[in-house]
Amino acid sequence: MFSIALAADTRLFPLEPRHAEEFLTHMDRGREYIGQHIVLADVVTDLESARSFLSAYAQKAAADGGRIYGIRVGGTLVGGVLFRTFDAQSGTCEVGCWLEPAAAGRGLVTQACRVLIDWAFRERGMHRVEWYASAANKKSLAVAERLGMTREGVLRQNHPHRGVRQDTEVWSVLAPEWPATT
Repeated sequence: MFSIALAADTRLFPLEPRHAEEFLTHMDRGREYIGQHIVLADVVTDLESARSFLSAYAQKAAADGGRIYGIRVGGTLVGGVLFRTFDAQSGTCEVGCWLEPAAAGRGLVTQACRVLIDWAFRERGMHRVEWYASAANKKSLAVAERLGMTREGVLRQNHPHRGVRQDTEVWSVLAPEWPATT
């Protein structure tokens, strides 16, 4: 298995079904923080659901339709990034992220997303990378901005999250806008 160094003692690696127990433990540590804005914390609630979630991404990877990666600091899973969607034919994909509170504020998600976006543009020839985030998730929106994405608009009250309709901001970056070196 491969992993990529993001910083001292920090690695980005493919999350696989065999990591289900570690993934669940991580989710349990950060459930309330992660769940403030994304459904992942409500979907991964036990070992079976953790395994099922990671298996779905293994199937997406096999079909070239998405991928999921973990971020480890000091050997502990603290968050992750993913291609929620990946459509090589259209040249469009969506990047997403999550992080437990102990790892927040260190630039880990920004670094990991740069790796994914760079790979999508340089290795896979994608044309557009999208970022969807709750309008209330200021940290996620700041990552999109740091990545050089452009805010395209707001999908007003487009989905319910924990019983409340949420606005979703849409951001993107196009291949010609991506820096030559990241």
